[in-house]
Amino acid sequence: MKLEISCTRAEANHKQLLNCMSTLNSMEINFEKISKLLSISGNEVRLKILFLLNMEKELCPCDLSDILGMSVPAVSQHIRKMKDAGIISSRREGQTLYYSLNKDETDILNSIFKSIKLERKIA
Repeated sequence: MKLEISCTRAEANHKQLLNCMSTLNSMEINFEKISKLLSISGNEVRLKILFLLNMEKELCPCDLSDILGMSVPAVSQHIRKMKDAGIISSRREGQTLYYSLNKDETDILNSIFKSIKLERKIA
């Protein structure tokens, strides 16, 4: 792969530009993963579900339904989107499905949730 520079400024630091391009290319998978997570969590209800799963470690759809004041089918639609995106996983106990955050997502979400908690403490 050839990295080309189109910047025509006389002061352009070509080494810096090539280094930045190389860094971005080597981190592409990380950007895709974080972008997908942020896209899914950009919905307020899904962000709340992720917060609750982070806080409680595991909840079933009817728990989430009661906490959020939503119908189970509405909660299930949000859960399906997060599960399809690989952000949460499930385990079955009898007829009940329990959902939890995938370990890969917790570091990123903890940073976000820490800022939410800080806002709450200040208010």
